[in-house]
Amino acid sequence: MKKEVVSDLTYLNGENLGNGYGDRRAIFDVYCENEQGETFIVEMQKAEQQFFKDRSVFYATFPIQNQGKKGLWDFRLKGVYTVGILDFVFPDNEYPKDSLRHEVKLVDVDDKHVFYDKLSFLYLEMPKFTKKEEELETMYDKWLYVLHNLSRLMEHPAALQERVFKRLFEQAEIAKYTPEERQDYEESLKVYRDMKNVLDTAELKGLKKGLEQGMRQGIEQGALDERKKNAMAMKALGLPLETIAKVTGMPVEDIARL
Repeated sequence: MKKEVVSDLTYLNGENLGNGYGDRRAIFDVYCENEQGETFIVEMQKAEQQFFKDRSVFYATFPIQNQGKKGLWDFRLKGVYTVGILDFVFPDNEYPKDSLRHEVKLVDVDDKHVFYDKLSFLYLEMPKFTKKEEELETMYDKWLYVLHNLSRLMEHPAALQERVFKRLFEQAEIAKYTPEERQDYEESLKVYRDMKNVLDTAELKGLKKGLEQGMRQGIEQGALDERKKNAMAMKALGLPLETIAKVTGMPVEDIARL
């Protein structure tokens, strides 16, 4: 598949409704569009299903149908791409044991040329990926390793030092939060963003240095009080001090004294 820039992204349980009342709903793990308006459906499929291929094709029809326009329309469609990250292998030895990546398109049966390139299915049979951390060479290897092992990894592997993996593991940690923990995290994040926005606005307007410092001190004190409040709430929930420190930005020693 070609490289594109994602312009819109919906995580977990994004619903794509049918055309009218009673239509079926398709639920995707990730549903996104690129700058050209093309659609990408990404699903993590844990268990094999009897009609998995049918289901995959069925889900791909929703973003196709949604492109229909009332009135005059020339039927020109944007591309639709489905990515299936499978925790099983296709039955009946459909693919060789060493072949885990499969890109499927509509092709002419006789000469095998791609008949229609705006509908693609990319499947990864993850059980076939067996490389260990010390065997990872390319970014492709590293992504497959993460996808295959993320739920079992206890810490950020040394082989995955690129910035994108650091962000991935940070997001994975947040995803593990309970609703209460996530609310505390969002509150502390809101305080930080509010404080930064006020300071950035003050700098933009060219306020005098003394006024800016006074505002910063007042805001920082208020933010510190709010961080302490959030830290105490997370501490009461029994969260590890290191996790609280990462969320609030407070030193572990200060949190221990609360």
